[in-house]
Amino acid sequence: MKLKYYLLCFVCFIFTLGCSSTSTEEQKVDLTISAAASLKDALEEIKKQYEQENEVNLHLNFAASGTLGKQIEQGAPVDIFLSADEETFTNLVNKNLIYKNEAIHFLKNELVLIAPKGSKLTSIEDIKKVDKLAIGIPETVPAGRYAKEAFINLELWQQIENGVIFAKDVRQVLSYVETGNVSAGVVYKTDAYISDKIKRISTIDSSLHTPIVYPIGVIHTSKHKNEAIDFYHFLQDENAMSIFKKYGFNVVD
Repeated sequence: MKLKYYLLCFVCFIFTLGCSSTSTEEQKVDLTISAAASLKDALEEIKKQYEQENEVNLHLNFAASGTLGKQIEQGAPVDIFLSADEETFTNLVNKNLIYKNEAIHFLKNELVLIAPKGSKLTSIEDIKKVDKLAIGIPETVPAGRYAKEAFINLELWQQIENGVIFAKDVRQVLSYVETGNVSAGVVYKTDAYISDKIKRISTIDSSLHTPIVYPIGVIHTSKHKNEAIDFYHFLQDENAMSIFKKYGFNVVD
């Protein structure tokens, strides 16, 4: 008789535990964060910390800023947008897709020319010698547009255009260089930071292209505006900023 009693108690305990776990999971809010591919490593570290301290599940969606902007325009269920492109971001603000009061510039970056380890390239002028140079698609990848601007201003674009390989985002450019599929590539400084398979040739003078700033904003159609605003502010606090700095980003003054 006692055995049946203890068995019944055990079954009830397991059932209660399961219900409690389910209840806790149901209380969690799901937020979708669409972010430029160059933010991947920093945001994944921030995500782990934030989810441990808050009843929120963060779903990170990485791609080129132009691609993400089009997704938001087409009604994708996004709560926060972190762009590497001010133009794309401003377009969404002007269309009332981002709250004007919950939108700021908060990070800066730089462009660098990289090559596979062992490359003999030593300066940006050397790209005239390479047969394949990877950059992001200028129409959708801000880093690609900035790179094209710089090469035009350096009067190099016409000489290298036929050898340019276009990539869907900066991480694909980085991959092409790491694997030796191209002789050189242009990525953000922060992308070069994370790889030990490349040689950093030169930082591209920022006066040669549009300033690289990262705006962040809360999407107007967010179903969890309060939670989205909380995370929006969290990304701007000292702790989150220290993580961004660790990955090579600069903070907007």
